[in-house]
Amino acid sequence: MSSKAKSAVSQLFDLLESRYALRVLWALRDGHPQTFRLLQDSVGGVTPNTLNTRLKELRAAGLIEHGGNGYGLTRTGLDLLKRLNDLQAFSNKWVAAQAKAAEAAGS
Repeated sequence: MSSKAKSAVSQLFDLLESRYALRVLWALRDGHPQTFRLLQDSVGGVTPNTLNTRLKELRAAGLIEHGGNGYGLTRTGLDLLKRLNDLQAFSNKWVAAQAKAAEAAGS
């Protein structure tokens, strides 16, 4: 991987590693706009200040937008989530494997 590509990946990871950034994007994955309060409830446990900061960062990055009905994903945000779509299937398999390993260790 070229240093330029590593830099791009690093920049994206820096953004996504920000507290609640992925949760905000994930909460918007169904394509329905959400108001600030609804998004705060969807994300869970996020303070208004932190959510406001994340929304500003994600808007600046071109991943979300704010319209008349609330916050939603941009085409770029949709593209990112499409690429992360397998995360749900992977996480379900991973949790099941972890439970099976814990069960086997307890036996």
